[in-house]
Amino acid sequence: MSAPQIVSRAEWLEARRKLLSREKEFTKERDALSAARRDLPMVIIDKNYVFETPEGKKTLSDLFGPSRQLIVYHFMFGEDWEEGCPSCSFWADNYDTLDIHLAARDTALVATSNAPLSKLDAYKKRMGWSFDWVSTAGNDFSTDFGVTFPGKEVRNGQGYNYTGAAFSEELPGVSTFLKLEDGRIAHSYSTYGRGLDILNMAYNLLDLTPMGRHEDGLPWPMAWLRRRDRYDAEA
Repeated sequence: MSAPQIVSRAEWLEARRKLLSREKEFTKERDALSAARRDLPMVIIDKNYVFETPEGKKTLSDLFGPSRQLIVYHFMFGEDWEEGCPSCSFWADNYDTLDIHLAARDTALVATSNAPLSKLDAYKKRMGWSFDWVSTAGNDFSTDFGVTFPGKEVRNGQGYNYTGAAFSEELPGVSTFLKLEDGRIAHSYSTYGRGLDILNMAYNLLDLTPMGRHEDGLPWPMAWLRRRDRYDAEA
């Protein structure tokens, strides 16, 4: 961070009002982008995905519960991993207690991972989370939705974030689904990479501060990050 420019209160107010004008323009553009996102065409899901859950096997339709909409967070936790991804854990810290508010808007939230349910449950307990988290149980869900690439091979044609390439076997994302009146399920949207930033409250709060995320100069942007129960242990 460079040395801050120090000005009078009157000068600060003038600069702040100019920035506010830009912020309002951005808000309007974001609203327009959100509307365009809602207007995307949809694709009918024609596979019978079955997941392992604490209540037994469930289909994708079952994951909706009584809601018409479903948000899936694709959490990076490989089949043979002992812990969940630190970055996905950073994001998942934002999801607890949202289920009640989302349910009030006819929407369910669930995380899915490739690891066995026993590992997910143990890690969930360790991290103190309560959101729904299910195992793909060896089905093609994570591969079909562009977050799992065995051997870093692109099998679904889209690659990660629609690039046609994959740089890791496990990657994060969010997908949304709508249950139609006839019971069929439609895939409406998926986002990956920086598209997930908006879901992370810590990053959004840091973006309001003078130092921001202050990740410049690190080996990679989140090199500072630890699982929230490991900051003291790994200091």
